[in-house]
Amino acid sequence: MNFSAWLLANEPIVRLSCFFGVFTLMACWEFNHPFRPLLQEKWLRWRSNLSLVVLNSLLLRVMFPVAAVGVAGYAQAKGFGLFVWLDLPIWLEVLLAVVLLDFLIYAQHVLFHKVPLLWRFHRMHHADPDIDVTTGARFHPVEIVLSMLIKMLMVFLLGPAVVAVILFEVLLNASAMFNHSNIQLPKLLDRVIRWLFVTPDMHRVHHSKIPSETDSNYGFALSCWDRICKTYIEKPTKGQVGVEIGLNEFNDPNTSCRLGGMLMLPFKK
Repeated sequence: MNFSAWLLANEPIVRLSCFFGVFTLMACWEFNHPFRPLLQEKWLRWRSNLSLVVLNSLLLRVMFPVAAVGVAGYAQAKGFGLFVWLDLPIWLEVLLAVVLLDFLIYAQHVLFHKVPLLWRFHRMHHADPDIDVTTGARFHPVEIVLSMLIKMLMVFLLGPAVVAVILFEVLLNASAMFNHSNIQLPKLLDRVIRWLFVTPDMHRVHHSKIPSETDSNYGFALSCWDRICKTYIEKPTKGQVGVEIGLNEFNDPNTSCRLGGMLMLPFKK
């Protein structure tokens, strides 16, 4: 059995193992060596943020039982999509598909900031007054559904190999938990890694309360898109320790940290 066949046969185990493995690693790192002191009570935020993970997972399972992986299999079976027509070697197809899908996630992220209606839902992610590993999974259910619809459409049009979609989703989830973590890499290591991947120091700028910094560093996995599209800021104005996290208009913990308030946040003026 080759790697692709093994990955397809064990997709749920691989995805869950990667999620819990990276989450546990970053959570332990934060617990033992937190970079920034938290402003809000940690377990209140974790309880609410992780409740969203469960809620969103159940919602996606009910609404999209086959999700993006199933769409990729359907497109391949029907002979539809860019990569089906190009007929590239599998290794090249997987590499290009992962890179292209990552760019599409970057573009979607920009869209959710620039379109007022979409921003109403995405701002729940930014309203978190602290940033740690759980922030990486803190998204409003409406945003999760819209994101899945966009992803499924893109996968259908591209028609990538199923293994490419699985690897991309594993990379995306791992990157979100890594770059939202309340840690700091050694300066030299951070400079080296961020030439390819988004680091916590790089993404922390995006969660600044300063609007010009919020509208920067949109990348999730690959860091190149911010440089190419001129949305890159190297560091926050107030420094990595001094940067204020969250949104000025949502400072009440009942709105920004409790599940009920978080779910209703998009509907507040």
